[in-house]
Amino acid sequence: MTHPKIPKGPADGAAEARAGARMVRVPDDRDGQRLDNFLLGQLKGAPKSLIYKLVRSGQVRVNGGRGKPERKLAGGDEVRIPPLRLPEEGEKPTPPKGFLDAMEASIVFEDARLLAINKPSGVASHGGSGISFGAIETLRALRPGQTLELVHRLDRDTSGLLIIAKKRSALKEMQGLMREEGGISKRYLALLAGRMPDGVMTVDAPLHIGLRQGGERHVQVHRDGKASLSHFKVLERRGGQSYCEVRIETGRTHQIRVHAQHIGHPVAGDDKYGDPAVNKRLREQVGLRRLFLHASSLEFALDGGKVPYALTAPLAPELLDVLDRLG
Repeated sequence: MTHPKIPKGPADGAAEARAGARMVRVPDDRDGQRLDNFLLGQLKGAPKSLIYKLVRSGQVRVNGGRGKPERKLAGGDEVRIPPLRLPEEGEKPTPPKGFLDAMEASIVFEDARLLAINKPSGVASHGGSGISFGAIETLRALRPGQTLELVHRLDRDTSGLLIIAKKRSALKEMQGLMREEGGISKRYLALLAGRMPDGVMTVDAPLHIGLRQGGERHVQVHRDGKASLSHFKVLERRGGQSYCEVRIETGRTHQIRVHAQHIGHPVAGDDKYGDPAVNKRLREQVGLRRLFLHASSLEFALDGGKVPYALTAPLAPELLDVLDRLG
């Protein structure tokens, strides 16, 4: 069975031509196919999210009328497909030159297997959720033809060491070390609000990831969460705050930030889990305009423990300035 066609006058046809839309007749062998799946075949390379957006906004028409993504098409239906330029095979948008230069300058280590950068705060580890280019996409643009894969991730607001594998074998071995207790020694530097006690404070508190309205991730200490272990040690106290070394034995999302909040000494400059009054004061008095959390060093060994690595990333200049101003 075919749906009735809505006739189109000459003026309508001219308007369609100017708009660049095209009319596609559904072949008989596609009878019963869902509209969204039909469009995926017509717009090769388009993400599903874009297909749904085109349908829901009314830009896709079936026999002149709106349709839903799950609508079953019939052979002979006329589908209006709006103009959409998708990148050709192999053609990808490139990051801005300033971003490429900054990422090139951030490389702190490289050998045949691994590449390490000192990721700036504000740069995502990878693109997605409205971010066109993260660190990995920019590095791939810098090194066309090379195989580059993220070994792990850092929060967008956290600066410091981010490791990229240049070989599949290195990626697999690094990921194995990540899962192994004590496989990789991770050291962070953080400014925590208030005066932490002397010595090492160990926080053993399970973490659970929840979603807030709008899909934003929010992590909290919860008995049903995943086991998480952090060790906080005061290096020095400045301006009533505590400059600390943090070593983590697990790598949960937002782990240090939530554990710091849990012990009553949130990370300075943390807009999500921090103390708004402390953040405001530090912004006004010492110019802290970002999260004071930095992935400082990673130690591990490849080839079954035979080849040791000790990688470090210096503290960002803006964080050094904050420490100086705190006195």
